[in-house]
Amino acid sequence: MKIKSLLAATALVMGLAGIAQAGDITVSNAWSRASMGMARAGVAFMTLKNSGKVDDKLISASADISKKVELHTHLMDNGIMRMRQVESIDVPAGAVTQLKPGGLHVMFIGLKAPLKKGESFPLTLNFEKSGAIKTVVNVHAGGAMKMDHSKMKMDGSKMKKMNMN
Repeated sequence: MKIKSLLAATALVMGLAGIAQAGDITVSNAWSRASMGMARAGVAFMTLKNSGKVDDKLISASADISKKVELHTHLMDNGIMRMRQVESIDVPAGAVTQLKPGGLHVMFIGLKAPLKKGESFPLTLNFEKSGAIKTVVNVHAGGAMKMDHSKMKMDGSKMKKMNMN
């Protein structure tokens, strides 16, 4: 009985810490942006780590917050960044796969209610080999972007001065 209690307590603490695991896959840092205005779509980002010796892949996701949940990526199409649905997301053996702004992500289509800063919601990720992993997605401010700006070219010499009068 003590072992079951200990396992339940450990699972609770890991869930609160934003870490979930099944098989060789660990999900951490799952987050989303708060909805802007009347937005009917939302996204989730996270880190997927495969500590095993066999490749795995995320094949689907589900959540009660929207009518549909899809796996998506961004790609450049004739100079325009577009989102596209993907069948799966590879999580190679011994590697980390990042779901992040401007890249791979989980898409929620037809939100049932706005996503609000400070709230969280459950998300189930289904992996080909590791099975289902339930995690918690924390909602950050609407403008939250955890992206690397270090490679952006910021040359102020080519910017025009704005007249604020």
